[in-house]
Amino acid sequence: MRTLIIHNVKSGFGSDALFEFQRSLLGEGDTCVIRTLGGGQEAPQIIEDAKQFDLVVLSGGDGTVAGLLYALRYRGVPTCVFPSGTANLFFNNLGNAAEPLAIARACRAGRCAKTDLGEMRWHTTEGAPHTAGFSIMAGFGFDAQIMLDAVPAKQTLGEAAYFVAALSNPQPNIATFDIDVDGTHYQRQGISCLLANNAMIQAEIEVVPDCTMDDGMLNVVVLEVTQTAELIVPIVAGLLDKSGKTYGRPTIESFKGRHITVTSSEPLPLQIDGDAMDGLVTSYEADILAGANSLIVDKTSRYWHARG
Repeated sequence: MRTLIIHNVKSGFGSDALFEFQRSLLGEGDTCVIRTLGGGQEAPQIIEDAKQFDLVVLSGGDGTVAGLLYALRYRGVPTCVFPSGTANLFFNNLGNAAEPLAIARACRAGRCAKTDLGEMRWHTTEGAPHTAGFSIMAGFGFDAQIMLDAVPAKQTLGEAAYFVAALSNPQPNIATFDIDVDGTHYQRQGISCLLANNAMIQAEIEVVPDCTMDDGMLNVVVLEVTQTAELIVPIVAGLLDKSGKTYGRPTIESFKGRHITVTSSEPLPLQIDGDAMDGLVTSYEADILAGANSLIVDKTSRYWHARG
């Protein structure tokens, strides 16, 4: 088996687990190439020969994984996501066993599920065009501001940096969002308007129910609150009802669609899978990329029975 491992050495708190995984994965006659991100290389360059390998392993945080999955879209290469970031929310949504030996066994078994990605396009207020893929959530408003404010403390505090950043901003900006979902228009007010390909966040809370990355749809999520303290209600509801099917999600409204545009009444920061983007944005457009990736899954994954 020929394996390509792409590793972001700046993700998370270390690389020891990845090398334990590598030792468990390799057998007699196998070939393994490790490439580290950096040196000015972009994701399309580092995976340009991906089809020459039997397996591609992506090791890094959620932003790293999203960028590489987008570069690998529709390449048909079996792809393993290895959790070595700060939060590893994408890996948690996938639901595989997290031990390096278990991940190696899943790779040797080779069971894959076809999964979706989101694709977002936007211009900054300075006019610069951008396009990016996302695997979990992307959007603008309060969530993006949290990502910006958490950057200085992520290496020392880990996931706690996000909570500290949220608490330090008790009065977020409120905006009016004009939302178009497959031709149907909505107007809502709130502090964030997100798109979700996966909806599970920390503590295994599903932001909205029944959001999966194999349904060919994106979820539009609007946080309809005016201050940070009002988020306590949906957080408590989430802790009591992680799936959201019993108590719902107070102050959170969602819609589903394949093609979505959102315009804000004021410029806001934007985040893609937890990475804050440069500049401010007043609108974005997005599409679902159905079945874009072939991801390694094991029997603990909710996607084990998905069509590969």
